[in-house]
Amino acid sequence: MKKKNKKILYTIIVIGLFLVFTFLFDKETYINLKNSIVREVNEVKDIVKASLSSNESESSTPNNINLELNSPLTILFLDVGQAESILVKSDNHYMLIDAGNNVDGKKIVNFFKSINVSEFEYVFGTHAHEDHIGGLDNIIKNFKINNFYMPSDVTTTTTFLEVLNALEKKKVTFQTPEIGTKLMLGNSEIEVMSIKENQEDLNDTSIVLKLTYKNISILFTGDITSNTERELLNKNIESTVLKVAHHGSKYSNSAAFLRKVNPKYAVISCGKNNEYFHPHQVVIDKLEKLNTKIYRTDLLGTIILESDGEKINFRNIKTDTDGV
Repeated sequence: MKKKNKKILYTIIVIGLFLVFTFLFDKETYINLKNSIVREVNEVKDIVKASLSSNESESSTPNNINLELNSPLTILFLDVGQAESILVKSDNHYMLIDAGNNVDGKKIVNFFKSINVSEFEYVFGTHAHEDHIGGLDNIIKNFKINNFYMPSDVTTTTTFLEVLNALEKKKVTFQTPEIGTKLMLGNSEIEVMSIKENQEDLNDTSIVLKLTYKNISILFTGDITSNTERELLNKNIESTVLKVAHHGSKYSNSAAFLRKVNPKYAVISCGKNNEYFHPHQVVIDKLEKLNTKIYRTDLLGTIILESDGEKINFRNIKTDTDGV
């Protein structure tokens, strides 16, 4: 009986010690885990704070690029992720087409200042979607703008209202051009090929521009869909370079439209691994069938076109202009 009691007592002690050690081990593990999580959270907070602080300052320019724009015509298709922004320089006169997402605005301003841009003859917001006009309020606040153009269709988004407020504060007039309007940027001619209102798809209100400089031409298409493309087929849209519509979407860039433009070169502005899978492979296939050389911002970064009006040269650089 005594042996049995001793055995039971021994068993109880062993079990008790096991439970105590188990509790202590779990408690220690819990404490270590908690401390590790707290450390990681604090590190993330520091990173976010530093990022916000960096974005708040427009005077600190991370784009320390020795970029000389010496060609008579230079066009920069900026790397702004899944968005669009295009800088055109013709004979020391500047034009801007779109300004990326909201988060890109301050970075674009910094970059333009770093390459000594101070004034725009023309600024176009092709249509009122955030990935095209998101940074325009930053542009309006920081540069002299002689002419500002957008479609007449308005939206109630915060992004659009910010653009209107910035225009009002700087006393810049909101203008809507007419189809056929021709403007001069240095020695380059800019023609408005399409602009529509009251469209079911806001993308189809996009201002379509054709720039001609001597013997070369560039067609800027915004985000038009195949519906608007059909209406352009009876116009002079043949161009040396095509800025591919809607980031390379298959709902744009119809075969008939691409054949009519018949571009030697095509530029696609899109973000790496974007959720829309732009550019769609079917569009790439159509362009390759036309023997068109394709340049993509998701693969190359900011793409620079330089021309003397006879020949075109492309190069690419890395710029800190994508806010995402």
